[in-house]
Amino acid sequence: MSQFEEFYGARDFKFDLHFEEDSNETFRFEVITDVKRGIGQMFYIVDREEMTFQKPEDVPNIFYQRHLMYYFALLFRYLNHRRTSLYLEYRPYSQLLNTHQPTSVRGERLVFRGAENWAYIYIHQHFRLLEMSWDSAWTWYLAIIGVDFCYYWVHRACHEVHLLWAQHQVHHSSEEYNLAVGLRQSVLQGWCGFVNILSTLALVIPPAQFLTHQQFNLLYQFWIHTQAINTLGPLEWILNTPKHHRVHHGCNLYCLDKNYGGFLIIWDRIFGTFAEERNGENIVYGLVYNQPSFNPVFLQLFYNQNVINKWKAMHTWEDKVAAIWKGPSWQPGKPRLGAEEDKLDIKSREKYDVKLPMWCNLYLCLHFAVVVFGFQELALQYTGMNALAVFGFVIYIIISLTAIGMLFDNRRHASIFELARCLLFVFYVQRSGLLKEETSISLIQSFFVFSSCFWILKTFKILQITAKNK
Repeated sequence: MSQFEEFYGARDFKFDLHFEEDSNETFRFEVITDVKRGIGQMFYIVDREEMTFQKPEDVPNIFYQRHLMYYFALLFRYLNHRRTSLYLEYRPYSQLLNTHQPTSVRGERLVFRGAENWAYIYIHQHFRLLEMSWDSAWTWYLAIIGVDFCYYWVHRACHEVHLLWAQHQVHHSSEEYNLAVGLRQSVLQGWCGFVNILSTLALVIPPAQFLTHQQFNLLYQFWIHTQAINTLGPLEWILNTPKHHRVHHGCNLYCLDKNYGGFLIIWDRIFGTFAEERNGENIVYGLVYNQPSFNPVFLQLFYNQNVINKWKAMHTWEDKVAAIWKGPSWQPGKPRLGAEEDKLDIKSREKYDVKLPMWCNLYLCLHFAVVVFGFQELALQYTGMNALAVFGFVIYIIISLTAIGMLFDNRRHASIFELARCLLFVFYVQRSGLLKEETSISLIQSFFVFSSCFWILKTFKILQITAKNK
Protein backbone atom coordinates (compact mmCIF):
# COMPACT_ATOMS: atom_id res chain seq x y z
CA MET A 1 0.00 0.00 0.00
CA SER A 2 1.34 3.44 -0.97
CA GLN A 3 1.84 6.26 1.53
CA PHE A 4 -1.04 8.09 -0.22
CA GLU A 5 -3.39 5.13 0.32
CA GLU A 6 -2.18 4.64 3.88
CA PHE A 7 -2.84 8.34 4.59
CA TYR A 8 -6.36 8.38 3.18
CA GLY A 9 -7.18 5.01 4.70
CA ALA A 10 -6.13 6.26 8.10
CA ARG A 11 -8.06 9.50 7.57
CA ASP A 12 -11.21 7.55 6.64
CA PHE A 13 -10.77 5.40 9.71
CA LYS A 14 -10.50 8.48 11.92
CA PHE A 15 -13.57 9.96 10.25
CA ASP A 16 -15.56 6.78 10.90
CA LEU A 17 -14.34 6.71 14.48
CA HIS A 18 -15.34 10.33 15.03
CA PHE A 19 -18.72 9.66 13.39
CA GLU A 20 -19.29 6.70 15.71
CA GLU A 21 -18.30 8.79 18.73
CA ASP A 22 -20.69 11.55 17.64
CA SER A 23 -23.49 9.01 17.20
CA ASN A 24 -22.86 7.54 20.65
CA GLU A 25 -22.78 11.02 22.16
CA THR A 26 -26.08 11.88 20.44
CA PHE A 27 -27.64 8.65 21.69
CA ARG A 28 -26.49 9.31 25.27
CA PHE A 29 -27.86 12.84 25.09
CA GLU A 30 -31.23 11.59 23.83
CA VAL A 31 -31.42 8.94 26.56
CA ILE A 32 -30.57 11.46 29.31
CA THR A 33 -33.08 13.94 27.89
CA ASP A 34 -35.79 11.28 27.75
CA VAL A 35 -35.10 10.19 31.34
CA LYS A 36 -35.29 13.79 32.52
CA ARG A 37 -38.57 14.25 30.64
CA GLY A 38 -39.96 11.07 32.19
CA ILE A 39 -39.02 12.13 35.71
CA GLY A 40 -40.52 15.54 35.07
CA GLN A 41 -43.79 13.98 33.90
CA MET A 42 -43.89 11.87 37.07
CA PHE A 43 -43.83 15.03 39.20
CA TYR A 44 -45.97 17.24 36.94
CA ILE A 45 -42.87 19.23 35.95
CA VAL A 46 -43.76 19.63 32.28
CA ASP A 47 -44.11 22.29 29.64
CA ARG A 48 -47.84 23.05 29.57
CA GLU A 49 -47.87 24.08 25.92
CA GLU A 50 -45.86 21.03 24.86
CA MET A 51 -48.23 18.65 26.68
CA THR A 52 -51.49 20.32 25.60
CA PHE A 53 -53.26 18.56 22.73
CA GLN A 54 -56.31 19.43 20.68
CA LYS A 55 -57.37 15.93 19.64
CA PRO A 56 -57.53 12.78 21.80
CA GLU A 57 -55.64 10.80 19.18
CA ASP A 58 -52.70 13.21 19.56
CA VAL A 59 -52.26 12.38 23.25
CA PRO A 60 -49.22 10.09 23.64
CA ASN A 61 -49.39 6.88 25.63
CA ILE A 62 -47.15 8.14 28.41
CA PHE A 63 -47.32 4.87 30.35
CA TYR A 64 -46.12 2.90 27.35
CA GLN A 65 -43.30 5.40 26.76
CA ARG A 66 -42.15 5.13 30.38
CA HIS A 67 -42.42 1.38 30.99
CA LEU A 68 -38.65 0.90 30.65
CA MET A 69 -38.11 3.66 33.20
CA TYR A 70 -40.28 1.69 35.64
CA TYR A 71 -38.14 -1.41 35.27
CA PHE A 72 -34.87 0.54 35.60
CA ALA A 73 -36.26 2.17 38.75
CA LEU A 74 -37.14 -1.27 40.14
CA LEU A 75 -33.66 -2.56 39.33
CA PHE A 76 -32.03 0.46 40.97
CA ARG A 77 -34.09 0.05 44.13
CA TYR A 78 -33.35 -3.69 44.20
CA LEU A 79 -29.59 -3.12 43.96
CA ASN A 80 -29.77 -0.35 46.55
CA HIS A 81 -31.83 -2.47 48.96
CA ARG A 82 -29.24 -5.26 48.81
CA ARG A 83 -27.14 -3.00 51.05
CA THR A 84 -29.95 -2.46 53.55
CA SER A 85 -32.41 -4.43 55.66
CA LEU A 86 -35.11 -3.61 53.09
CA TYR A 87 -33.55 -6.23 50.81
CA LEU A 88 -35.31 -8.88 52.90
CA GLU A 89 -38.62 -7.61 51.51
CA TYR A 90 -37.74 -8.36 47.89
CA ARG A 91 -39.16 -11.82 47.35
CA PRO A 92 -38.43 -12.46 43.65
CA TYR A 93 -41.76 -14.15 42.90
CA SER A 94 -43.73 -11.28 44.39
CA GLN A 95 -41.76 -8.73 42.36
CA LEU A 96 -42.25 -10.67 39.13
CA LEU A 97 -45.96 -10.98 39.94
CA ASN A 98 -46.17 -7.19 40.25
CA THR A 99 -44.68 -6.79 36.80
CA HIS A 100 -47.20 -9.36 35.45
CA GLN A 101 -50.12 -7.12 36.28
CA PRO A 102 -49.47 -4.25 33.79
CA THR A 103 -49.41 -6.85 31.00
CA SER A 104 -52.84 -8.10 32.07
CA VAL A 105 -54.24 -4.57 32.33
CA ARG A 106 -52.94 -3.50 28.93
CA GLY A 107 -54.18 -6.75 27.43
CA GLU A 108 -57.72 -5.88 28.51
CA ARG A 109 -57.35 -2.43 26.95
CA LEU A 110 -56.15 -3.92 23.66
CA VAL A 111 -59.23 -6.15 23.50
CA PHE A 112 -61.70 -3.33 24.19
CA ARG A 113 -59.67 -0.84 22.11
CA GLY A 114 -60.31 2.19 24.30
CA ALA A 115 -64.07 1.79 24.77
CA GLU A 116 -63.91 3.98 27.89
CA ASN A 117 -62.20 6.78 25.97
CA TRP A 118 -64.71 6.51 23.14
CA ALA A 119 -67.64 6.87 25.56
CA TYR A 120 -65.99 9.87 27.24
CA ILE A 121 -65.54 11.55 23.87
CA TYR A 122 -69.14 10.82 22.88
CA ILE A 123 -70.59 12.27 26.08
CA HIS A 124 -68.41 15.37 25.86
CA GLN A 125 -69.39 15.98 22.24
CA HIS A 126 -73.12 15.63 22.84
CA PHE A 127 -73.80 16.58 26.47
CA ARG A 128 -71.08 18.98 27.67
CA LEU A 129 -72.20 21.85 29.86
CA LEU A 130 -69.28 24.20 29.21
CA GLU A 131 -67.26 25.06 26.13
CA MET A 132 -63.67 25.17 27.40
CA SER A 133 -60.80 26.01 25.07
CA TRP A 134 -58.43 23.07 24.65
CA ASP A 135 -55.30 25.28 24.85
CA SER A 136 -56.38 27.49 27.75
CA ALA A 137 -54.34 27.56 30.97
CA TRP A 138 -57.65 27.51 32.87
CA THR A 139 -58.55 24.22 31.18
CA TRP A 140 -55.15 22.76 32.01
CA TYR A 141 -55.29 23.56 35.73
CA LEU A 142 -58.97 22.67 36.07
CA ALA A 143 -58.18 19.29 34.53
CA ILE A 144 -55.42 18.70 37.12
CA ILE A 145 -57.78 19.41 40.01
CA GLY A 146 -60.82 17.75 38.42
CA VAL A 147 -59.06 14.48 37.57
CA ASP A 148 -57.61 14.18 41.06
CA PHE A 149 -60.91 15.08 42.74
CA CYS A 150 -62.76 12.40 40.76
CA TYR A 151 -59.95 9.93 41.38
CA TYR A 152 -60.41 10.43 45.13
CA TRP A 153 -64.10 9.51 44.95
CA VAL A 154 -63.58 6.59 42.55
CA HIS A 155 -60.77 5.27 44.76
CA ARG A 156 -62.86 5.72 47.89
CA ALA A 157 -65.78 3.89 46.28
CA CYS A 158 -63.44 1.02 45.36
CA HIS A 159 -62.74 0.55 49.08
CA GLU A 160 -66.20 1.22 50.48
CA VAL A 161 -68.36 -0.71 47.98
CA HIS A 162 -67.92 -4.48 48.28
CA LEU A 163 -68.27 -5.28 44.58
CA LEU A 164 -65.78 -2.56 43.60
CA TRP A 165 -63.37 -3.67 46.31
CA ALA A 166 -63.40 -7.14 44.75
CA GLN A 167 -61.80 -5.60 41.65
CA HIS A 168 -59.44 -3.18 43.42
CA GLN A 169 -58.11 -5.54 46.10
CA VAL A 170 -55.39 -6.97 43.83
CA HIS A 171 -53.48 -3.69 44.18
CA HIS A 172 -53.45 -4.24 47.96
CA SER A 173 -52.69 -7.95 47.91
CA SER A 174 -48.90 -7.53 48.01
CA GLU A 175 -47.33 -8.20 51.40
CA GLU A 176 -44.51 -5.80 50.59
CA TYR A 177 -44.56 -2.10 49.90
CA ASN A 178 -42.15 -0.97 47.20
CA LEU A 179 -42.09 0.52 43.71
CA ALA A 180 -43.17 -2.75 42.12
CA VAL A 181 -46.50 -2.54 43.95
CA GLY A 182 -47.27 0.59 41.92
CA LEU A 183 -47.47 -1.64 38.84
CA ARG A 184 -49.86 -4.11 40.50
CA GLN A 185 -53.09 -2.83 38.94
CA SER A 186 -56.58 -4.24 38.48
CA VAL A 187 -57.85 -5.34 35.08
CA LEU A 188 -61.49 -4.53 35.83
CA GLN A 189 -61.21 -1.44 38.03
CA GLY A 190 -61.18 0.95 35.08
CA TRP A 191 -64.73 -0.09 34.28
CA CYS A 192 -65.74 0.37 37.92
CA GLY A 193 -64.83 4.06 37.95
CA PHE A 194 -66.16 4.57 34.45
CA VAL A 195 -69.59 6.01 35.32
CA ASN A 196 -68.29 8.22 38.12
CA ILE A 197 -65.69 9.95 35.98
CA LEU A 198 -67.95 10.29 32.94
CA SER A 199 -70.82 11.81 34.91
CA THR A 200 -68.62 14.70 35.99
CA LEU A 201 -65.51 15.43 33.94
CA ALA A 202 -66.93 14.51 30.52
CA LEU A 203 -69.48 17.28 30.93
CA VAL A 204 -66.74 19.89 31.29
CA ILE A 205 -63.18 18.81 30.49
CA PRO A 206 -62.17 18.25 26.82
CA PRO A 207 -61.20 14.60 26.15
CA ALA A 208 -57.57 15.30 25.25
CA GLN A 209 -56.99 17.13 28.53
CA PHE A 210 -58.68 14.35 30.50
CA LEU A 211 -56.54 11.65 28.87
CA THR A 212 -53.36 13.64 29.47
CA HIS A 213 -53.95 14.37 33.15
CA GLN A 214 -55.33 10.94 33.90
CA GLN A 215 -51.96 9.55 32.84
CA PHE A 216 -50.00 12.17 34.80
CA ASN A 217 -52.07 11.44 37.91
CA LEU A 218 -51.38 7.70 37.75
CA LEU A 219 -47.74 8.26 36.80
CA TYR A 220 -47.28 10.36 39.95
CA GLN A 221 -48.56 7.50 42.09
CA PHE A 222 -45.78 5.15 40.99
CA TRP A 223 -43.02 6.69 43.10
CA ILE A 224 -45.03 6.97 46.34
CA HIS A 225 -44.97 3.17 46.72
CA THR A 226 -41.74 3.12 48.73
CA GLN A 227 -40.50 2.84 52.30
CA ALA A 228 -37.21 4.56 51.48
CA ILE A 229 -38.61 8.09 51.95
CA ASN A 230 -39.68 9.00 55.46
CA THR A 231 -41.17 12.48 55.15
CA LEU A 232 -41.28 15.46 52.77
CA GLY A 233 -41.91 18.06 55.45
CA PRO A 234 -44.48 20.79 54.68
CA LEU A 235 -45.39 19.15 51.38
CA GLU A 236 -47.14 16.44 53.42
CA TRP A 237 -50.01 18.89 54.03
CA ILE A 238 -50.88 19.16 50.33
CA LEU A 239 -49.44 16.27 48.35
CA ASN A 240 -49.97 12.55 48.61
CA THR A 241 -46.58 11.19 49.68
CA PRO A 242 -44.99 7.82 50.48
CA LYS A 243 -45.70 8.44 54.17
CA HIS A 244 -49.43 8.93 53.55
CA HIS A 245 -49.73 6.11 51.04
CA ARG A 246 -48.03 3.60 53.33
CA VAL A 247 -50.97 4.10 55.68
CA HIS A 248 -53.39 3.49 52.82
CA HIS A 249 -51.78 0.12 52.04
CA GLY A 250 -51.67 -1.08 55.65
CA CYS A 251 -54.11 -3.62 57.06
CA ASN A 252 -53.62 -2.39 60.64
CA LEU A 253 -56.98 -1.27 61.99
CA TYR A 254 -56.10 2.43 61.98
CA CYS A 255 -55.02 2.20 58.32
CA LEU A 256 -58.27 0.80 56.93
CA ASP A 257 -60.28 3.08 54.60
CA LYS A 258 -57.83 5.99 54.86
CA ASN A 259 -55.79 8.26 52.54
CA TYR A 260 -57.48 7.79 49.17
CA GLY A 261 -55.85 10.75 47.40
CA GLY A 262 -54.01 10.35 44.12
CA PHE A 263 -51.85 13.43 43.53
CA LEU A 264 -53.25 15.55 46.40
CA ILE A 265 -53.98 14.59 50.02
CA ILE A 266 -56.22 17.63 50.64
CA TRP A 267 -59.38 15.69 49.72
CA ASP A 268 -58.77 13.26 52.59
CA ARG A 269 -58.23 16.14 54.99
CA ILE A 270 -61.44 17.84 53.79
CA PHE A 271 -63.68 14.75 53.79
CA GLY A 272 -62.41 13.11 56.97
CA THR A 273 -60.55 10.10 55.58
CA PHE A 274 -57.01 11.20 56.52
CA ALA A 275 -54.81 9.25 58.93
CA GLU A 276 -51.24 10.03 59.98
CA GLU A 277 -48.59 7.32 60.02
CA ARG A 278 -47.98 6.23 63.61
CA ASN A 279 -44.46 6.19 64.97
CA GLY A 280 -43.47 2.96 66.68
CA GLU A 281 -46.17 0.81 65.04
CA ASN A 282 -45.04 -1.28 62.09
CA ILE A 283 -47.46 -1.31 59.19
CA VAL A 284 -48.49 -4.76 57.97
CA TYR A 285 -49.14 -4.79 54.22
CA GLY A 286 -51.53 -6.93 52.23
CA LEU A 287 -55.20 -7.81 52.62
CA VAL A 288 -56.83 -8.28 56.01
CA TYR A 289 -57.72 -11.80 54.88
CA ASN A 290 -54.74 -12.47 52.64
CA GLN A 291 -54.92 -15.04 49.87
CA PRO A 292 -51.56 -16.84 49.49
CA SER A 293 -50.75 -17.11 45.79
CA PHE A 294 -48.39 -15.84 43.10
CA ASN A 295 -50.93 -16.51 40.33
CA PRO A 296 -51.76 -13.09 38.79
CA VAL A 297 -55.04 -14.15 37.17
CA PHE A 298 -56.27 -15.83 40.36
CA LEU A 299 -55.44 -12.73 42.42
CA GLN A 300 -57.34 -10.55 39.96
CA LEU A 301 -60.55 -12.59 40.28
CA PHE A 302 -60.69 -14.64 43.49
CA TYR A 303 -62.36 -12.01 45.70
CA ASN A 304 -65.47 -11.97 43.52
CA GLN A 305 -66.32 -15.36 45.01
CA ASN A 306 -66.33 -13.74 48.46
CA VAL A 307 -68.94 -11.25 47.24
CA ILE A 308 -71.07 -14.08 45.82
CA ASN A 309 -70.79 -16.09 49.04
CA LYS A 310 -71.81 -13.11 51.15
CA TRP A 311 -74.75 -12.38 48.83
CA LYS A 312 -75.94 -16.00 49.17
CA ALA A 313 -75.60 -15.90 52.96
CA MET A 314 -78.06 -13.02 53.30
CA HIS A 315 -81.71 -13.95 54.01
CA THR A 316 -83.56 -10.89 52.67
CA TRP A 317 -83.31 -9.12 49.33
CA GLU A 318 -82.50 -5.88 51.12
CA ASP A 319 -79.51 -7.51 52.81
CA LYS A 320 -78.45 -9.23 49.59
CA VAL A 321 -78.25 -5.89 47.80
CA ALA A 322 -76.48 -4.34 50.79
CA ALA A 323 -73.89 -7.16 50.67
CA ILE A 324 -72.91 -5.86 47.23
CA TRP A 325 -72.94 -2.07 47.62
CA LYS A 326 -71.98 -1.64 51.29
CA GLY A 327 -68.48 -2.07 52.66
CA PRO A 328 -66.57 -5.37 52.77
CA SER A 329 -66.89 -5.49 56.58
CA TRP A 330 -70.62 -4.75 56.70
CA GLN A 331 -72.98 -7.10 58.50
CA PRO A 332 -76.78 -6.82 58.90
CA GLY A 333 -77.73 -4.28 61.55
CA LYS A 334 -74.23 -2.72 61.54
CA PRO A 335 -72.88 0.57 60.04
CA ARG A 336 -72.34 0.70 56.26
CA LEU A 337 -68.58 0.16 56.57
CA GLY A 338 -68.89 -2.33 59.42
CA ALA A 339 -68.47 -2.00 63.18
CA GLU A 340 -64.95 -1.28 64.44
CA GLU A 341 -65.17 -4.04 67.04
CA ASP A 342 -65.84 -6.61 64.29
CA LYS A 343 -62.74 -5.73 62.28
CA LEU A 344 -59.40 -7.50 62.71
CA ASP A 345 -56.40 -5.43 63.79
CA ILE A 346 -53.43 -7.09 62.08
CA LYS A 347 -50.21 -6.46 64.01
CA SER A 348 -47.87 -9.03 62.43
CA ARG A 349 -47.94 -12.21 60.33
CA GLU A 350 -45.67 -14.46 58.33
CA LYS A 351 -45.39 -13.71 54.63
CA TYR A 352 -46.35 -16.28 52.04
CA ASP A 353 -43.35 -17.63 50.15
CA VAL A 354 -42.38 -20.63 48.02
CA LYS A 355 -38.81 -21.68 47.30
CA LEU A 356 -38.07 -23.31 43.94
CA PRO A 357 -34.78 -24.61 42.47
CA MET A 358 -32.61 -22.07 40.67
CA TRP A 359 -33.14 -23.75 37.28
CA CYS A 360 -36.90 -23.45 37.68
CA ASN A 361 -36.60 -19.76 38.57
CA LEU A 362 -34.47 -19.22 35.48
CA TYR A 363 -36.96 -21.08 33.30
CA LEU A 364 -39.86 -18.98 34.57
CA CYS A 365 -38.00 -15.71 34.11
CA LEU A 366 -37.08 -16.62 30.52
CA HIS A 367 -40.66 -17.52 29.66
CA PHE A 368 -41.91 -14.36 31.32
CA ALA A 369 -39.47 -12.36 29.17
CA VAL A 370 -40.88 -14.07 26.07
CA VAL A 371 -44.43 -13.18 27.17
CA VAL A 372 -43.45 -9.53 27.67
CA PHE A 373 -41.68 -9.46 24.28
CA GLY A 374 -44.72 -10.98 22.58
CA PHE A 375 -47.03 -8.52 24.26
CA GLN A 376 -44.91 -5.55 23.18
CA GLU A 377 -45.08 -6.78 19.61
CA LEU A 378 -48.85 -7.14 19.91
CA ALA A 379 -49.16 -3.62 21.36
CA LEU A 380 -47.30 -2.22 18.35
CA GLN A 381 -49.26 -4.12 15.71
CA TYR A 382 -52.75 -4.65 17.14
CA THR A 383 -54.35 -1.71 15.29
CA GLY A 384 -53.74 -3.54 12.01
CA MET A 385 -55.16 -6.83 13.28
CA ASN A 386 -58.75 -7.99 13.44
CA ALA A 387 -60.44 -8.07 16.82
CA LEU A 388 -60.62 -11.88 16.96
CA ALA A 389 -56.85 -12.25 16.46
CA VAL A 390 -56.14 -9.65 19.17
CA PHE A 391 -58.52 -11.44 21.51
CA GLY A 392 -56.80 -14.77 20.84
CA PHE A 393 -53.36 -13.35 21.55
CA VAL A 394 -54.53 -11.72 24.78
CA ILE A 395 -56.15 -14.99 25.93
CA TYR A 396 -52.87 -16.81 25.28
CA ILE A 397 -50.96 -14.18 27.28
CA ILE A 398 -53.41 -14.64 30.16
CA ILE A 399 -52.93 -18.43 29.94
CA SER A 400 -49.17 -17.91 30.00
CA LEU A 401 -49.30 -15.69 33.07
CA THR A 402 -51.57 -18.21 34.80
CA ALA A 403 -49.17 -21.06 34.03
CA ILE A 404 -46.19 -19.09 35.32
CA GLY A 405 -48.13 -18.22 38.46
CA MET A 406 -49.09 -21.86 39.04
CA LEU A 407 -45.45 -22.89 38.73
CA PHE A 408 -44.40 -20.17 41.19
CA ASP A 409 -47.02 -21.56 43.59
CA ASN A 410 -45.69 -25.08 42.91
CA ARG A 411 -49.25 -26.28 42.23
CA ARG A 412 -49.94 -29.95 41.68
CA HIS A 413 -51.07 -29.81 38.02
CA ALA A 414 -48.88 -26.87 36.97
CA SER A 415 -46.58 -29.02 34.81
CA ILE A 416 -49.51 -30.35 32.72
CA PHE A 417 -50.88 -26.86 32.24
CA GLU A 418 -47.45 -25.58 31.20
CA LEU A 419 -46.97 -28.48 28.78
CA ALA A 420 -50.29 -27.70 27.10
CA ARG A 421 -49.33 -24.01 26.83
CA CYS A 422 -45.98 -24.79 25.17
CA LEU A 423 -47.53 -27.28 22.73
CA LEU A 424 -50.25 -24.78 21.86
CA PHE A 425 -47.63 -22.21 20.89
CA VAL A 426 -45.68 -24.70 18.75
CA PHE A 427 -48.89 -25.84 17.04
CA TYR A 428 -49.92 -22.26 16.24
CA VAL A 429 -46.51 -21.37 14.80
CA GLN A 430 -46.55 -24.41 12.54
CA ARG A 431 -50.07 -23.74 11.26
CA SER A 432 -49.83 -19.96 10.88
CA GLY A 433 -46.69 -19.82 8.73
CA LEU A 434 -44.93 -17.34 11.03
CA LEU A 435 -41.63 -19.17 10.50
CA LYS A 436 -41.51 -17.82 6.93
CA GLU A 437 -41.95 -14.22 8.08
CA GLU A 438 -39.91 -13.85 11.27
CA THR A 439 -36.50 -15.43 11.93
CA SER A 440 -36.80 -14.68 15.67
CA ILE A 441 -39.90 -16.91 15.77
CA SER A 442 -37.70 -19.90 14.87
CA LEU A 443 -35.58 -19.38 17.98
CA ILE A 444 -38.62 -18.91 20.18
CA GLN A 445 -40.24 -22.02 18.71
CA SER A 446 -37.10 -24.04 19.45
CA PHE A 447 -37.23 -22.77 23.02
CA PHE A 448 -40.86 -23.89 23.33
CA VAL A 449 -40.13 -27.29 21.76
CA PHE A 450 -37.36 -27.85 24.29
CA SER A 451 -39.70 -26.71 27.07
CA SER A 452 -42.39 -29.12 25.85
CA CYS A 453 -39.96 -32.04 25.91
CA PHE A 454 -38.91 -31.12 29.41
CA TRP A 455 -42.49 -30.97 30.71
CA ILE A 456 -43.35 -34.28 29.04
CA LEU A 457 -40.54 -35.86 31.07
CA LYS A 458 -41.80 -34.04 34.15
CA THR A 459 -45.42 -35.11 33.58
CA PHE A 460 -44.40 -38.76 33.39
CA LYS A 461 -42.28 -38.26 36.53
CA ILE A 462 -39.00 -38.94 34.80
CA LEU A 463 -37.85 -35.55 36.17
CA GLN A 464 -38.96 -33.94 39.42
CA ILE A 465 -39.19 -30.38 40.72
CA THR A 466 -38.17 -30.34 44.33
CA ALA A 467 -38.88 -27.23 46.34
CA LYS A 468 -36.09 -25.91 48.54
CA ASN A 469 -36.52 -25.79 52.26
CA LYS A 470 -37.17 -22.30 53.60
